[in-house]
Amino acid sequence: MKFIRVDMSKKTIAVDEVPQDYLGLGGRGLTSIMINSEVPPECDPLGPENKLILAPGLLTGTVLVNTSRISIGAKSPLTGTIKESNAGGTVGADLGHLGITAVVIEGRASDEELSFLRIDRNGEASIVSAQAYRGMRTYQLVKEVLEKYGEKNSVLCIGPAGEYQLASASIQATDIDGRPCRAAGRGGLGAVMGAKGLKAIIVEQGGKSADALADPEAFKEANKVIVKVVKEHPMAGHVMPALGTAGLVAPVNSMGAFPSYNARKGVLEGWEKISGEAMAKLIEERGGNPSHMGCAQCIIHCSNEFVDKDGKYVTSSLEYETIWAAGGMTGIVDLDTIARLDYLCDDIGVDTMNTGVAVAVAMDSGYKEFGDEEAAVEMIEEIAKGSEFGKTLGNGPVAVGKHFNNDRVPAVKGQSIAAYDPRAMLGNGVTFATSPMGADHTAGNVVGEYLEQKLDPLSAEGQVEASRNLQIATAAADCTGLCFMAYVALGSPEGGAALLKAINAKFGIQLGPDDVPALGLRVLRAEREFNKKAGFTNRDDRLPRFFYEEPLPPHNTVFTISDEEVDRTFDF
Repeated sequence: MKFIRVDMSKKTIAVDEVPQDYLGLGGRGLTSIMINSEVPPECDPLGPENKLILAPGLLTGTVLVNTSRISIGAKSPLTGTIKESNAGGTVGADLGHLGITAVVIEGRASDEELSFLRIDRNGEASIVSAQAYRGMRTYQLVKEVLEKYGEKNSVLCIGPAGEYQLASASIQATDIDGRPCRAAGRGGLGAVMGAKGLKAIIVEQGGKSADALADPEAFKEANKVIVKVVKEHPMAGHVMPALGTAGLVAPVNSMGAFPSYNARKGVLEGWEKISGEAMAKLIEERGGNPSHMGCAQCIIHCSNEFVDKDGKYVTSSLEYETIWAAGGMTGIVDLDTIARLDYLCDDIGVDTMNTGVAVAVAMDSGYKEFGDEEAAVEMIEEIAKGSEFGKTLGNGPVAVGKHFNNDRVPAVKGQSIAAYDPRAMLGNGVTFATSPMGADHTAGNVVGEYLEQKLDPLSAEGQVEASRNLQIATAAADCTGLCFMAYVALGSPEGGAALLKAINAKFGIQLGPDDVPALGLRVLRAEREFNKKAGFTNRDDRLPRFFYEEPLPPHNTVFTISDEEVDRTFDF
Protein backbone atom coordinates (compact mmCIF):
# COMPACT_ATOMS: atom_id res chain seq x y z
CA MET A 1 0.00 0.00 0.00
CA LYS A 2 1.50 3.31 -1.06
CA PHE A 3 0.72 6.87 -2.04
CA ILE A 4 2.35 8.63 -4.96
CA ARG A 5 2.27 12.39 -4.40
CA VAL A 6 3.08 14.54 -7.41
CA ASP A 7 3.71 18.29 -7.00
CA MET A 8 3.17 19.91 -10.39
CA SER A 9 4.48 23.27 -9.17
CA LYS A 10 7.85 21.87 -8.15
CA LYS A 11 7.87 18.87 -10.53
CA THR A 12 8.61 16.50 -7.65
CA ILE A 13 7.37 13.01 -6.88
CA ALA A 14 7.25 11.41 -3.44
CA VAL A 15 6.30 7.83 -2.59
CA ASP A 16 5.00 7.24 0.93
CA GLU A 17 3.29 4.57 2.94
CA VAL A 18 -0.44 5.17 3.36
CA PRO A 19 -0.91 7.57 6.29
CA GLN A 20 -2.59 6.14 9.36
CA ASP A 21 -5.65 8.37 8.91
CA TYR A 22 -6.38 6.82 5.52
CA LEU A 23 -5.78 3.15 6.23
CA GLY A 24 -8.70 0.94 5.24
CA LEU A 25 -10.05 3.44 2.72
CA GLY A 26 -10.31 3.18 -1.05
CA GLY A 27 -12.20 4.65 -3.96
CA ARG A 28 -14.66 7.42 -3.11
CA GLY A 29 -14.11 7.00 0.62
CA LEU A 30 -10.44 7.84 0.20
CA THR A 31 -10.88 10.69 -2.27
CA SER A 32 -13.66 12.40 -0.30
CA ILE A 33 -12.08 12.01 3.13
CA MET A 34 -8.70 13.20 1.82
CA ILE A 35 -10.22 16.23 0.11
CA ASN A 36 -12.12 17.14 3.26
CA SER A 37 -8.89 16.87 5.25
CA GLU A 38 -6.37 18.41 2.85
CA VAL A 39 -8.12 20.80 0.45
CA PRO A 40 -9.18 24.29 1.63
CA PRO A 41 -12.96 24.31 1.02
CA GLU A 42 -13.01 27.89 -0.32
CA CYS A 43 -10.06 27.42 -2.67
CA ASP A 44 -10.18 28.03 -6.42
CA PRO A 45 -10.90 24.60 -7.97
CA LEU A 46 -8.43 25.43 -10.74
CA GLY A 47 -5.80 26.80 -8.39
CA PRO A 48 -2.76 25.17 -6.80
CA GLU A 49 -4.48 24.39 -3.48
CA ASN A 50 -6.96 21.96 -5.03
CA LYS A 51 -5.87 18.32 -5.30
CA LEU A 52 -6.72 15.74 -7.92
CA ILE A 53 -6.81 12.32 -6.27
CA LEU A 54 -6.94 9.00 -8.12
CA ALA A 55 -7.92 6.04 -5.94
CA PRO A 56 -8.66 2.46 -6.97
CA GLY A 57 -11.31 0.72 -4.87
CA LEU A 58 -10.60 -1.43 -1.83
CA LEU A 59 -10.94 -4.58 -3.95
CA THR A 60 -9.45 -3.22 -7.18
CA GLY A 61 -6.31 -5.05 -8.22
CA THR A 62 -7.55 -8.37 -6.82
CA VAL A 63 -8.96 -11.22 -8.93
CA LEU A 64 -12.51 -10.34 -7.86
CA VAL A 65 -14.77 -9.80 -10.87
CA ASN A 66 -16.03 -6.36 -11.87
CA THR A 67 -13.71 -4.45 -9.54
CA SER A 68 -11.86 -2.26 -12.05
CA ARG A 69 -13.41 1.08 -11.11
CA ILE A 70 -11.29 4.06 -10.19
CA SER A 71 -12.48 7.08 -8.22
CA ILE A 72 -11.15 10.51 -9.15
CA GLY A 73 -11.78 13.28 -6.65
CA ALA A 74 -11.27 17.04 -6.30
CA LYS A 75 -13.16 20.21 -5.56
CA SER A 76 -15.35 20.61 -8.64
CA PRO A 77 -15.03 23.67 -10.89
CA LEU A 78 -18.59 22.97 -12.10
CA THR A 79 -20.40 22.75 -8.77
CA GLY A 80 -17.98 24.28 -6.27
CA THR A 81 -18.64 21.23 -4.10
CA ILE A 82 -16.60 18.17 -3.29
CA LYS A 83 -16.62 15.72 -6.19
CA GLU A 84 -15.90 12.08 -6.92
CA SER A 85 -16.16 10.95 -10.52
CA ASN A 86 -15.92 7.28 -11.32
CA ALA A 87 -14.49 5.52 -14.39
CA GLY A 88 -14.13 1.97 -15.63
CA GLY A 89 -11.74 0.59 -18.21
CA THR A 90 -8.36 -0.81 -17.12
CA VAL A 91 -6.38 1.88 -15.29
CA GLY A 92 -7.90 1.19 -11.86
CA ALA A 93 -6.94 -2.47 -12.02
CA ASP A 94 -3.44 -1.60 -13.25
CA LEU A 95 -2.84 0.77 -10.34
CA GLY A 96 -4.15 -1.90 -7.99
CA HIS A 97 -1.71 -4.44 -9.44
CA LEU A 98 1.07 -2.04 -8.47
CA GLY A 99 -0.12 -1.75 -4.87
CA ILE A 100 -0.88 1.96 -5.38
CA THR A 101 -3.61 3.12 -3.03
CA ALA A 102 -3.72 6.66 -4.42
CA VAL A 103 -2.04 9.06 -6.80
CA VAL A 104 -2.32 12.60 -5.45
CA ILE A 105 -1.71 15.48 -7.87
CA GLU A 106 -0.91 18.74 -6.08
CA GLY A 107 0.16 22.27 -7.03
CA ARG A 108 -0.21 23.75 -10.49
CA ALA A 109 2.09 23.98 -13.48
CA SER A 110 2.58 27.24 -15.35
CA ASP A 111 0.24 27.84 -18.27
CA GLU A 112 3.08 27.09 -20.71
CA GLU A 113 3.77 23.62 -19.34
CA LEU A 114 2.04 20.38 -20.31
CA SER A 115 3.18 16.98 -19.05
CA PHE A 116 2.53 13.27 -18.89
CA LEU A 117 2.78 11.37 -15.63
CA ARG A 118 4.19 7.91 -16.38
CA ILE A 119 4.04 5.01 -13.93
CA ASP A 120 5.97 1.93 -15.04
CA ARG A 121 5.28 -1.71 -14.16
CA ASN A 122 7.56 -1.41 -11.13
CA GLY A 123 5.52 1.48 -9.76
CA GLU A 124 8.18 4.09 -10.56
CA ALA A 125 6.66 7.45 -11.54
CA SER A 126 8.14 10.18 -13.73
CA ILE A 127 7.02 13.47 -15.26
CA VAL A 128 7.58 13.74 -19.02
CA SER A 129 7.02 16.72 -21.32
CA ALA A 130 3.84 16.52 -23.39
CA GLN A 131 4.17 19.82 -25.26
CA ALA A 132 3.99 18.03 -28.61
CA TYR A 133 0.50 16.77 -27.73
CA ARG A 134 -1.04 20.14 -26.86
CA GLY A 135 -4.56 20.53 -28.26
CA MET A 136 -4.75 16.92 -29.34
CA ARG A 137 -8.05 15.07 -29.08
CA THR A 138 -8.16 11.93 -26.99
CA TYR A 139 -8.38 9.23 -29.66
CA GLN A 140 -5.36 10.56 -31.59
CA LEU A 141 -3.52 11.16 -28.32
CA VAL A 142 -4.00 7.60 -27.10
CA LYS A 143 -3.03 6.22 -30.50
CA GLU A 144 0.27 8.12 -30.38
CA VAL A 145 0.91 7.35 -26.71
CA LEU A 146 0.47 3.62 -27.26
CA GLU A 147 2.68 3.74 -30.35
CA LYS A 148 5.37 5.50 -28.34
CA TYR A 149 5.20 3.60 -25.04
CA GLY A 150 3.67 0.29 -26.12
CA GLU A 151 0.17 -1.16 -26.24
CA LYS A 152 0.47 -2.62 -22.74
CA ASN A 153 -0.36 0.69 -21.09
CA SER A 154 -3.54 2.21 -19.69
CA VAL A 155 -4.23 5.89 -20.18
CA LEU A 156 -6.20 8.58 -18.37
CA CYS A 157 -6.24 11.75 -20.45
CA ILE A 158 -7.91 15.03 -21.25
CA GLY A 159 -8.88 16.51 -24.59
CA PRO A 160 -9.05 20.15 -25.72
CA ALA A 161 -11.88 20.87 -23.24
CA GLY A 162 -9.64 19.94 -20.31
CA GLU A 163 -6.84 22.13 -21.63
CA TYR A 164 -9.33 25.00 -21.95
CA GLN A 165 -10.32 24.21 -18.34
CA LEU A 166 -14.02 24.09 -19.17
CA ALA A 167 -16.41 23.14 -16.39
CA SER A 168 -17.82 20.09 -18.23
CA ALA A 169 -14.38 18.68 -19.11
CA SER A 170 -14.02 14.94 -18.55
CA ILE A 171 -11.10 12.64 -17.87
CA GLN A 172 -11.16 9.83 -20.43
CA ALA A 173 -9.98 6.32 -19.56
CA THR A 174 -8.97 3.57 -21.96
CA ASP A 175 -10.96 0.35 -22.19
CA ILE A 176 -9.49 -3.11 -22.66
CA ASP A 177 -9.07 -2.36 -26.38
CA GLY A 178 -7.04 0.78 -25.68
CA ARG A 179 -9.72 3.31 -26.65
CA PRO A 180 -10.43 6.41 -24.52
CA CYS A 181 -14.15 5.69 -24.39
CA ARG A 182 -14.63 5.37 -20.63
CA ALA A 183 -15.07 8.60 -18.73
CA ALA A 184 -14.84 10.16 -15.33
CA GLY A 185 -17.32 12.57 -16.81
CA ARG A 186 -19.15 14.48 -14.12
CA GLY A 187 -18.02 17.57 -12.27
CA GLY A 188 -15.43 19.00 -14.65
CA LEU A 189 -12.46 17.12 -13.21
CA GLY A 190 -10.80 17.23 -16.63
CA ALA A 191 -10.48 20.97 -16.07
CA VAL A 192 -8.68 20.33 -12.78
CA MET A 193 -6.31 17.95 -14.56
CA GLY A 194 -5.76 20.60 -17.25
CA ALA A 195 -5.07 23.25 -14.62
CA LYS A 196 -2.45 20.96 -13.07
CA GLY A 197 -0.72 20.87 -16.47
CA LEU A 198 -1.33 17.16 -17.03
CA LYS A 199 -2.36 15.89 -20.45
CA ALA A 200 -2.31 12.20 -19.52
CA ILE A 201 -1.46 9.68 -16.84
CA ILE A 202 0.05 6.56 -18.40
CA VAL A 203 0.18 3.36 -16.34
CA GLU A 204 2.14 0.38 -17.60
CA GLN A 205 0.27 -2.91 -17.38
CA GLY A 206 1.67 -6.11 -15.95
CA GLY A 207 2.48 -4.94 -12.43
CA LYS A 208 2.98 -7.71 -9.91
CA SER A 209 3.15 -5.85 -6.60
CA ALA A 210 -0.52 -5.89 -5.60
CA ASP A 211 -1.27 -5.88 -1.89
CA ALA A 212 -1.21 -9.41 -0.50
CA LEU A 213 -4.46 -11.11 0.52
CA ALA A 214 -4.69 -11.93 4.21
CA ASP A 215 -6.73 -15.09 3.49
CA PRO A 216 -6.40 -16.16 -0.18
CA GLU A 217 -8.56 -19.26 0.19
CA ALA A 218 -11.49 -17.41 1.76
CA PHE A 219 -11.15 -14.73 -0.91
CA LYS A 220 -11.31 -17.36 -3.65
CA GLU A 221 -14.45 -18.86 -2.11
CA ALA A 222 -16.10 -15.44 -1.91
CA ASN A 223 -15.26 -14.72 -5.54
CA LYS A 224 -16.94 -17.95 -6.67
CA VAL A 225 -20.16 -16.99 -4.89
CA ILE A 226 -20.06 -13.45 -6.29
CA VAL A 227 -19.63 -14.77 -9.86
CA LYS A 228 -22.64 -17.05 -9.38
CA VAL A 229 -24.83 -14.31 -7.90
CA VAL A 230 -23.96 -11.78 -10.61
CA LYS A 231 -24.55 -14.24 -13.46
CA GLU A 232 -27.92 -15.32 -12.03
CA HIS A 233 -29.18 -11.79 -11.36
CA PRO A 234 -32.00 -10.79 -13.78
CA MET A 235 -30.54 -7.38 -14.61
CA ALA A 236 -26.78 -7.99 -14.36
CA GLY A 237 -26.86 -11.49 -15.79
CA HIS A 238 -29.49 -11.13 -18.51
CA VAL A 239 -30.69 -7.61 -19.42
CA MET A 240 -27.30 -5.89 -19.28
CA PRO A 241 -25.43 -8.35 -21.56
CA ALA A 242 -28.24 -8.12 -24.13
CA LEU A 243 -29.09 -4.41 -24.08
CA GLY A 244 -26.62 -2.66 -21.81
CA THR A 245 -27.85 0.28 -19.77
CA ALA A 246 -29.82 1.36 -22.87
CA GLY A 247 -32.33 -1.27 -21.78
CA LEU A 248 -33.76 1.46 -19.53
CA VAL A 249 -34.99 3.64 -22.43
CA ALA A 250 -38.25 1.68 -22.91
CA PRO A 251 -39.29 1.26 -19.25
CA VAL A 252 -38.48 4.84 -18.23
CA ASN A 253 -40.40 6.17 -21.23
CA SER A 254 -43.32 3.92 -20.32
CA MET A 255 -43.29 5.51 -16.87
CA GLY A 256 -43.45 9.00 -18.39
CA ALA A 257 -40.18 9.87 -16.69
CA PHE A 258 -37.79 10.26 -19.66
CA PRO A 259 -37.00 14.01 -19.64
CA SER A 260 -37.34 15.14 -23.25
CA TYR A 261 -37.06 18.43 -25.16
CA ASN A 262 -35.20 20.05 -22.27
CA ALA A 263 -37.53 18.35 -19.78
CA ARG A 264 -40.74 19.74 -21.30
CA LYS A 265 -42.17 16.22 -21.70
CA GLY A 266 -41.75 12.86 -19.98
CA VAL A 267 -41.98 10.79 -23.15
CA LEU A 268 -39.87 11.19 -26.29
CA GLU A 269 -41.72 10.96 -29.58
CA GLY A 270 -40.01 8.19 -31.55
CA TRP A 271 -38.23 6.78 -28.49
CA GLU A 272 -38.50 3.27 -29.89
CA LYS A 273 -35.95 4.24 -32.59
CA ILE A 274 -33.26 4.78 -29.94
CA SER A 275 -34.22 2.09 -27.43
CA GLY A 276 -31.83 -0.57 -26.22
CA GLU A 277 -33.69 -3.13 -28.29
CA ALA A 278 -33.35 -1.04 -31.46
CA MET A 279 -29.68 -0.35 -30.75
CA ALA A 280 -28.79 -4.01 -30.13
CA LYS A 281 -30.58 -5.06 -33.33
CA LEU A 282 -28.83 -2.38 -35.39
CA ILE A 283 -25.39 -3.18 -34.00
CA GLU A 284 -25.87 -6.88 -34.69
CA GLU A 285 -27.13 -6.28 -38.23
CA ARG A 286 -24.06 -4.18 -38.97
CA GLY A 287 -21.58 -6.66 -37.53
CA GLY A 288 -20.77 -4.77 -34.36
CA ASN A 289 -20.73 -6.21 -30.86
CA PRO A 290 -23.80 -5.54 -28.68
CA SER A 291 -22.28 -7.40 -25.69
CA HIS A 292 -18.76 -6.05 -25.43
CA MET A 293 -16.32 -6.43 -22.54
CA GLY A 294 -15.11 -2.91 -21.90
CA CYS A 295 -13.63 -3.07 -18.40
CA ALA A 296 -10.99 -5.31 -16.84
CA GLN A 297 -12.35 -8.47 -15.18
CA CYS A 298 -15.92 -7.79 -16.29
CA ILE A 299 -18.35 -10.72 -16.47
CA ILE A 300 -21.45 -8.62 -17.18
CA HIS A 301 -20.48 -7.21 -20.61
CA CYS A 302 -22.91 -4.29 -20.56
CA SER A 303 -20.72 -2.42 -23.05
CA ASN A 304 -21.24 -2.37 -26.81
CA GLU A 305 -19.33 -1.42 -29.93
CA PHE A 306 -21.48 0.78 -32.15
CA VAL A 307 -20.52 0.66 -35.82
CA ASP A 308 -21.70 2.60 -38.86
CA LYS A 309 -23.52 1.16 -41.88
CA ASP A 310 -20.16 0.02 -43.29
CA GLY A 311 -19.26 -1.82 -40.08
CA LYS A 312 -16.69 0.79 -39.03
CA TYR A 313 -16.25 1.56 -35.32
CA VAL A 314 -17.95 4.72 -34.11
CA THR A 315 -18.07 4.57 -30.32
CA SER A 316 -18.13 2.35 -27.25
CA SER A 317 -20.21 2.18 -25.19
CA LEU A 318 -23.45 3.87 -26.17
CA GLU A 319 -25.15 4.05 -22.78
CA TYR A 320 -28.55 5.02 -21.44
CA GLU A 321 -27.59 8.39 -19.97
CA THR A 322 -25.85 9.46 -23.18
CA ILE A 323 -28.75 8.29 -25.37
CA TRP A 324 -31.03 10.38 -23.15
CA ALA A 325 -28.87 13.52 -23.05
CA ALA A 326 -27.95 13.52 -26.74
CA GLY A 327 -31.30 12.12 -27.86
CA GLY A 328 -34.20 12.62 -25.48
CA MET A 329 -33.25 16.10 -24.33
CA THR A 330 -32.47 17.33 -27.86
CA GLY A 331 -35.34 15.53 -29.60
CA ILE A 332 -32.92 13.57 -31.79
CA VAL A 333 -34.13 10.03 -32.54
CA ASP A 334 -31.34 8.82 -34.85
CA LEU A 335 -28.87 6.37 -33.29
CA ASP A 336 -26.14 7.19 -35.79
CA THR A 337 -26.25 10.87 -34.82
CA ILE A 338 -26.32 10.06 -31.10
CA ALA A 339 -23.36 7.70 -31.51
CA ARG A 340 -21.49 10.45 -33.38
CA LEU A 341 -22.21 12.90 -30.56
CA ASP A 342 -20.99 10.36 -28.00
CA TYR A 343 -17.74 9.88 -29.92
CA LEU A 344 -17.21 13.63 -30.22
CA CYS A 345 -17.73 14.17 -26.49
CA ASP A 346 -15.20 11.42 -25.67
CA ASP A 347 -12.75 12.72 -28.27
CA ILE A 348 -12.99 16.37 -27.18
CA GLY A 349 -13.17 15.33 -23.54
CA VAL A 350 -16.50 16.53 -22.19
CA ASP A 351 -19.23 14.92 -20.09
CA THR A 352 -21.88 13.57 -22.47
CA MET A 353 -24.65 14.32 -19.97
CA ASN A 354 -23.80 17.90 -19.07
CA THR A 355 -23.02 18.65 -22.72
CA GLY A 356 -26.17 17.05 -24.13
CA VAL A 357 -28.27 19.04 -21.66
CA ALA A 358 -26.35 22.21 -22.56
CA VAL A 359 -27.23 21.62 -26.22
CA ALA A 360 -30.86 21.07 -25.18
CA VAL A 361 -30.95 24.36 -23.25
CA ALA A 362 -29.58 26.14 -26.34
CA MET A 363 -32.32 24.55 -28.46
CA ASP A 364 -34.94 25.41 -25.85
CA SER A 365 -33.72 29.02 -26.03
CA GLY A 366 -34.45 29.18 -29.75
CA TYR A 367 -30.82 28.97 -30.87
CA LYS A 368 -31.61 25.85 -32.92
CA GLU A 369 -34.64 23.60 -33.35
CA PHE A 370 -35.16 20.46 -31.29
CA GLY A 371 -34.26 17.46 -33.42
CA ASP A 372 -31.71 19.32 -35.55
CA GLU A 373 -29.03 16.63 -35.86
CA GLU A 374 -26.53 18.68 -37.87
CA ALA A 375 -26.79 21.62 -35.47
CA ALA A 376 -26.05 19.39 -32.46
CA VAL A 377 -22.88 18.06 -34.09
CA GLU A 378 -21.79 21.57 -35.08
CA MET A 379 -22.36 22.89 -31.55
CA ILE A 380 -20.19 20.22 -29.94
CA GLU A 381 -17.46 20.81 -32.53
CA GLU A 382 -17.43 24.43 -31.38
CA ILE A 383 -16.13 23.24 -27.99
CA ALA A 384 -13.02 21.78 -29.64
CA LYS A 385 -12.45 25.02 -31.57
CA GLY A 386 -12.48 27.02 -28.35
CA SER A 387 -14.84 29.60 -29.81
CA GLU A 388 -16.72 31.93 -27.49
CA PHE A 389 -19.94 29.94 -27.85
CA GLY A 390 -18.02 26.66 -27.68
CA LYS A 391 -16.58 27.63 -24.32
CA THR A 392 -20.03 28.62 -23.08
CA LEU A 393 -21.40 25.25 -24.15
CA GLY A 394 -18.40 23.46 -22.62
CA ASN A 395 -19.07 25.14 -19.30
CA GLY A 396 -22.42 23.37 -19.09
CA PRO A 397 -26.16 24.06 -19.15
CA VAL A 398 -26.16 26.76 -16.48
CA ALA A 399 -23.66 28.80 -18.52
CA VAL A 400 -25.79 28.28 -21.64
CA GLY A 401 -28.93 29.33 -19.78
CA LYS A 402 -27.25 32.55 -18.64
CA HIS A 403 -26.00 33.20 -22.17
CA PHE A 404 -29.55 33.01 -23.56
CA ASN A 405 -31.28 34.43 -20.47
CA ASN A 406 -33.24 31.17 -20.12
CA ASP A 407 -33.91 29.99 -16.56
CA ARG A 408 -35.33 26.59 -17.63
CA VAL A 409 -32.07 24.84 -16.80
CA PRO A 410 -32.46 21.32 -15.32
CA ALA A 411 -29.42 21.41 -13.04
CA VAL A 412 -28.64 21.38 -9.33
CA LYS A 413 -25.50 23.02 -7.95
CA GLY A 414 -24.49 23.64 -11.56
CA GLN A 415 -24.64 20.00 -12.68
CA SER A 416 -27.34 18.68 -15.02
CA ILE A 417 -29.91 16.21 -13.83
CA ALA A 418 -29.75 12.66 -15.18
CA ALA A 419 -32.25 10.70 -17.29
CA TYR A 420 -35.10 10.54 -14.77
CA ASP A 421 -37.52 13.43 -14.46
CA PRO A 422 -38.01 14.32 -10.76
CA ARG A 423 -41.69 15.07 -11.36
CA ALA A 424 -42.31 11.46 -12.40
CA MET A 425 -39.70 9.81 -10.17
CA LEU A 426 -39.89 11.74 -6.92
CA GLY A 427 -37.15 9.81 -5.14
CA ASN A 428 -34.65 10.61 -7.86
CA GLY A 429 -35.65 14.23 -7.42
CA VAL A 430 -34.69 13.98 -3.74
CA THR A 431 -31.31 12.54 -4.75
CA PHE A 432 -30.72 15.21 -7.40
CA ALA A 433 -31.50 17.92 -4.85
CA THR A 434 -29.51 16.61 -1.92
CA SER A 435 -26.49 14.76 -3.31
CA PRO A 436 -23.33 16.51 -2.07
CA MET A 437 -22.04 16.47 -5.65
CA GLY A 438 -24.89 18.13 -7.54
CA ALA A 439 -27.61 16.30 -9.47
CA ASP A 440 -26.18 12.82 -9.89
CA HIS A 441 -27.61 9.53 -11.23
CA THR A 442 -25.06 7.34 -9.47
CA ALA A 443 -25.43 8.90 -6.02
CA GLY A 444 -28.70 7.23 -5.07
CA ASN A 445 -30.76 6.13 -8.06
CA VAL A 446 -34.23 4.95 -7.04
CA VAL A 447 -35.20 3.61 -10.49
CA GLY A 448 -34.76 -0.01 -9.40
CA GLU A 449 -37.33 0.45 -6.63
CA TYR A 450 -39.84 1.68 -9.22
CA LEU A 451 -39.13 -1.02 -11.80
CA GLU A 452 -39.59 -3.71 -9.13
CA GLN A 453 -42.78 -1.94 -8.00
CA LYS A 454 -41.54 -1.57 -4.45
CA LEU A 455 -42.33 2.14 -4.49
CA ASP A 456 -44.86 4.35 -6.29
CA PRO A 457 -42.77 6.93 -8.21
CA LEU A 458 -45.58 9.52 -8.11
CA SER A 459 -46.35 9.30 -4.38
CA ALA A 460 -44.32 11.30 -1.88
CA GLU A 461 -44.52 8.48 0.65
CA GLY A 462 -41.20 6.69 1.19
CA GLN A 463 -39.19 8.73 -1.31
CA VAL A 464 -36.91 10.52 1.16
CA GLU A 465 -36.14 7.26 2.94
CA ALA A 466 -35.41 5.47 -0.35
CA SER A 467 -33.06 8.21 -1.49
CA ARG A 468 -31.29 8.29 1.88
CA ASN A 469 -30.77 4.53 2.01
CA LEU A 470 -29.51 4.37 -1.57
CA GLN A 471 -27.17 7.32 -1.13
CA ILE A 472 -25.62 5.56 1.88
CA ALA A 473 -25.37 2.24 0.01
CA THR A 474 -23.87 3.89 -3.07
CA ALA A 475 -21.29 5.80 -1.05
CA ALA A 476 -20.16 2.48 0.43
CA ALA A 477 -20.18 0.74 -2.96
CA ASP A 478 -18.02 3.47 -4.45
CA CYS A 479 -15.32 2.60 -1.92
CA THR A 480 -14.97 -0.99 -3.14
CA GLY A 481 -14.10 -0.60 -6.82
CA LEU A 482 -17.11 -2.70 -7.81
CA CYS A 483 -19.15 -1.51 -10.76
CA PHE A 484 -22.68 -0.40 -9.94
CA MET A 485 -24.40 -3.29 -11.71
CA ALA A 486 -22.34 -5.90 -9.85
CA TYR A 487 -23.01 -4.15 -6.55
CA VAL A 488 -26.77 -4.15 -7.22
CA ALA A 489 -26.62 -7.88 -7.93
CA LEU A 490 -25.01 -8.42 -4.53
CA GLY A 491 -28.03 -7.01 -2.72
CA SER A 492 -29.25 -10.50 -1.79
CA PRO A 493 -28.24 -12.01 1.57
CA GLU A 494 -25.98 -14.49 -0.22
CA GLY A 495 -24.31 -11.79 -2.29
CA GLY A 496 -23.90 -9.38 0.60
CA ALA A 497 -22.31 -12.05 2.77
CA ALA A 498 -19.88 -12.96 -0.03
CA LEU A 499 -18.85 -9.33 -0.52
CA LEU A 500 -18.23 -8.91 3.20
CA LYS A 501 -16.23 -12.14 3.20
CA ALA A 502 -14.08 -10.85 0.33
CA ILE A 503 -13.29 -7.58 2.13
CA ASN A 504 -12.45 -9.41 5.35
CA ALA A 505 -10.33 -11.96 3.49
CA LYS A 506 -8.33 -9.24 1.77
CA PHE A 507 -7.54 -7.23 4.88
CA GLY A 508 -7.65 -9.87 7.61
CA ILE A 509 -10.39 -8.05 9.50
CA GLN A 510 -13.82 -8.96 10.84
CA LEU A 511 -16.31 -6.44 9.51
CA GLY A 512 -19.98 -7.17 10.17
CA PRO A 513 -23.07 -6.29 8.08
CA ASP A 514 -23.50 -2.94 9.86
CA ASP A 515 -19.98 -1.83 8.98
CA VAL A 516 -20.77 -1.41 5.26
CA PRO A 517 -23.48 1.25 5.71
CA ALA A 518 -21.32 2.81 8.43
CA LEU A 519 -18.64 3.36 5.78
CA GLY A 520 -21.20 4.99 3.49
CA LEU A 521 -22.29 7.28 6.32
CA ARG A 522 -18.69 8.24 7.04
CA VAL A 523 -18.17 9.21 3.40
CA LEU A 524 -21.36 11.27 3.16
CA ARG A 525 -20.57 13.09 6.41
CA ALA A 526 -17.13 14.05 5.10
CA GLU A 527 -18.62 15.31 1.82
CA ARG A 528 -21.30 17.35 3.53
CA GLU A 529 -18.79 18.76 6.00
CA PHE A 530 -16.61 19.97 3.14
CA ASN A 531 -19.56 21.57 1.36
CA LYS A 532 -20.70 23.30 4.52
CA LYS A 533 -17.23 24.78 5.02
CA ALA A 534 -17.33 25.86 1.35
CA GLY A 535 -20.49 27.86 2.07
CA PHE A 536 -23.27 25.49 0.97
CA THR A 537 -26.49 25.24 3.01
CA ASN A 538 -29.75 23.33 2.71
CA ARG A 539 -30.99 26.18 0.49
CA ASP A 540 -28.69 24.76 -2.17
CA ASP A 541 -30.45 21.38 -1.91
CA ARG A 542 -33.27 22.46 -4.17
CA LEU A 543 -34.43 21.62 -7.68
CA PRO A 544 -34.95 24.38 -10.26
CA ARG A 545 -38.28 26.17 -9.79
CA PHE A 546 -39.90 24.86 -12.95
CA PHE A 547 -39.92 21.32 -11.55
CA TYR A 548 -42.21 22.58 -8.77
CA GLU A 549 -44.40 24.73 -11.03
CA GLU A 550 -44.54 23.22 -14.53
CA PRO A 551 -46.61 19.98 -14.86
CA LEU A 552 -44.86 17.24 -16.80
CA PRO A 553 -46.83 15.41 -19.51
CA PRO A 554 -48.13 12.72 -19.64
CA HIS A 555 -48.88 12.57 -15.89
CA ASN A 556 -49.09 16.36 -15.61
CA THR A 557 -47.49 16.22 -12.18
CA VAL A 558 -44.97 18.45 -10.44
CA PHE A 559 -42.36 17.73 -7.79
CA THR A 560 -44.45 17.54 -4.62
CA ILE A 561 -41.98 16.82 -1.82
CA SER A 562 -41.65 19.82 0.47
CA ASP A 563 -38.37 21.53 1.34
CA GLU A 564 -38.84 20.40 4.94
CA GLU A 565 -39.09 16.76 3.85
CA VAL A 566 -36.10 17.08 1.52
CA ASP A 567 -34.08 18.51 4.41
CA ARG A 568 -34.71 15.29 6.36
CA THR A 569 -32.73 13.25 3.82
CA PHE A 570 -29.55 13.37 5.86
CA ASP A 571 -31.12 12.95 9.26
CA PHE A 572 -28.62 10.36 10.41
